[in-house]
Amino acid sequence: MLVIRSLVFNLLFYLNLLAQIIAALPTLLMPRWGIIAVATFWARTNLWLLRVICGIKAEFRGLEKIPPGPLLVSSKHQSLWETFALLLILPDAAYIMKRELLWIPFFGWYAWKAGMIPVDRSKGSQALVDMNACARRELARNRQIIIFPEGTRRPPGAEPRYKYGVVSLYSAMDVPCLPIALNSGLFWPRRSMRRYPGTIRVEVLDPIPPGLGKEAFFQRLQRDVEAATARLVAEGERELT
Repeated sequence: MLVIRSLVFNLLFYLNLLAQIIAALPTLLMPRWGIIAVATFWARTNLWLLRVICGIKAEFRGLEKIPPGPLLVSSKHQSLWETFALLLILPDAAYIMKRELLWIPFFGWYAWKAGMIPVDRSKGSQALVDMNACARRELARNRQIIIFPEGTRRPPGAEPRYKYGVVSLYSAMDVPCLPIALNSGLFWPRRSMRRYPGTIRVEVLDPIPPGLGKEAFFQRLQRDVEAATARLVAEGERELT
């Protein structure tokens, strides 16, 4: 039944994606809020499909810790799930993303329209300069900047590999950094078509105020996110046993 439910979900997930891509075409002529609204609706329908078909629920903790105004958000990244689910708690977010994703037809157009922040990794240190400039522009619009500091999905329990980009953003932006821990990789594993029933838990941690030294910030971010993630993964593993 697990395999069948996973196959049904994956089919409906991509059909839903196709439908939203078509429905979103008029937003290319609208202000940014149009494509953000479509993306948020897509996220809600995905969570509904996961709950109904796969028995995967979502629990968001610590939402009261999200400060108002412009914000840097540093989230653990284990699965495709958080790339859309975080839109439900950060309604005008701009994701840091690889520049190559803008080359994907339709998706790239919508990402550009939504004001996402592409990073050209081939530029080396200049990529950080360009990223910071784009982030300042979006923060001036009172938005939240979401970065996955490890740069790619990492399975639960894997050794963390935080990159310097998050430090560069924090040092340059002068806004709070909001750490987010989660355990999505237990139920929606990377590079797998299987979806395991249980509860994906997302925990918003205490904001890190601006002004810390680079090394102090880097150490606190990793310590806070990794400790909370380990706790959430342990909770999820108990569901899977």
